[in-house]
Amino acid sequence: MSDVAPGAVLRGAVDLSSLRNRPAAPAAPPAPAGGEQGAPAVPLVFDVTDATFGEVLELSQRVPVVVDLWAEWCGPCTQLSPVLEKVVVEMAGRLVLAKVDVDANPQLSQAFRAQSIPMVVALVAGQPVPLFTGAVPEEQVRQVFAQLLQLAAQNGVTGTVPVAEGAEAPEEPAEPALPPLHQEAFDAIEAGDYARAVTAYEQALKENPRDDEARGGLGQVRLLQRVQPLDLQQARAVAAAAPTDVAAQLAVADLDVVGGHVDDAFDRLLVLFAELPSDARGPVQERLVELFGVVGQTDPRVSAARARLTSLLF
Repeated sequence: MSDVAPGAVLRGAVDLSSLRNRPAAPAAPPAPAGGEQGAPAVPLVFDVTDATFGEVLELSQRVPVVVDLWAEWCGPCTQLSPVLEKVVVEMAGRLVLAKVDVDANPQLSQAFRAQSIPMVVALVAGQPVPLFTGAVPEEQVRQVFAQLLQLAAQNGVTGTVPVAEGAEAPEEPAEPALPPLHQEAFDAIEAGDYARAVTAYEQALKENPRDDEARGGLGQVRLLQRVQPLDLQQARAVAAAAPTDVAAQLAVADLDVVGGHVDDAFDRLLVLFAELPSDARGPVQERLVELFGVVGQTDPRVSAARARLTSLLF
């Protein structure tokens, strides 16, 4: 499920220039003892926004910054983020983790061309370095971070940040064992075998039609399965040339959801639904309902889109 490429710098492919020289910086605690002499203290793990990203670029001049692009509705993100935080804390200031909520920070999502999440990149001396996409095992995270430190050293970025006394990796809470079919689906997702994950979730729903976790997982995996072969630019070009082509519009809506552009996806499908004759609306309505489940039934964007859909139906 991952695409690991820790050595390829995206110079020119990702434009972060518009995010430089922002006035605000990520909040930092008082400077503790340790770390580089005179180096300002920053948290090892912190949230970053469109407005504060300029300071993160500056920080990357002295220490590698890992950037975790995530969203609350993204199941694999909730699996990966704790792993990233644990490994970064254990590395004791040799790198830091900046977390970006793609829904709340569209400029960063666009700048990094986040076609799917979780997406993990690094910043070394202000330049982005692709690391991997998808939820990957902890051992693989460690291997990639070790390669990142080597790359940073080659580019003269060898600093550390001060680490507060007692800052250590949080203990992992004991998690209840997943039901067998859920575990099978999870293992398949980690292996990039979406078809096997779909089969496992479908079987779980056959055994228990009220298994909401299996239903949500099935929607997420189907979405990932659909977007895997797509090229974003080509898909958008096809959709722009054929505004009422259902397959083309569904493809771009899927890509928008994966990239965190949820409102754009819903608006695209609702506009298409309104323009189609009644006998051609079925696939669009089905996709909307499925995406509602992926994003989360309590999400305000889902509530607003569902209300629009209801008004179009009646």
